[in-house]
Amino acid sequence: MLDDRGTTPIGRVVSVNVGEPRRVEWSGKFVETAIWKRATDGRVPVGHDNLAGDAQADLRVHGGPDKAVYAYASEDYRWWERELVRTLEPGTFGENLTTEGIDLSQVVIGERWAVGTVELEVAQTRQPCFKLGIRMGDSGFVRQFNSARRFGVYLRINETGELGVGDEIHLVTRPTHGLTAAAFADVIDSGEPDEVRRLLEVDAVPEGMKAWARRQLDRSGRSGRSEH
Repeated sequence: MLDDRGTTPIGRVVSVNVGEPRRVEWSGKFVETAIWKRATDGRVPVGHDNLAGDAQADLRVHGGPDKAVYAYASEDYRWWERELVRTLEPGTFGENLTTEGIDLSQVVIGERWAVGTVELEVAQTRQPCFKLGIRMGDSGFVRQFNSARRFGVYLRINETGELGVGDEIHLVTRPTHGLTAAAFADVIDSGEPDEVRRLLEVDAVPEGMKAWARRQLDRSGRSGRSEH
């Protein structure tokens, strides 16, 4: 069990959401997706790769240790409700943890949270695929989501245990490198070599994103752009 004494509470969990893959029809085709999540009651066991009762449909791009848990902020939900003029239930964006009190755009890659008896680590921001459009009933929503810059964050599971609604989120450690979730997303969008190189300098950046960064730098070298 985690001992979070001496750490700083920075927010709390307002909903815990899980879901299994389902087959849905979209644009005349059937698609397997686990983006539909339902809110759960009580304590939820957390294993090495996901929450109990949760799974991913396409493990090539979803799930795995660097995308084990997805968090989205209730504050961002309220923004979307004003923007879309509709009520949105927790789990609508496919998140496992709906949080309150944390500006998820400003958390730092590699910072660690104690939640219940679990330790989580911020790994990266979300890069939404077409399945978010399916969930929202609007294929153009992915573009709107990207423009809003309210991505939420993916978390690693460093220590297993259990968590539930109402649990405080305690900040255990925060790295000093300064690469926030918002900055991480901006690097991916810009593709600028000097910015992309930042991903290689931060140990907590997922290896898959470091491989992307190396490819970007290789391309910039071939195109004759400076890598100073």
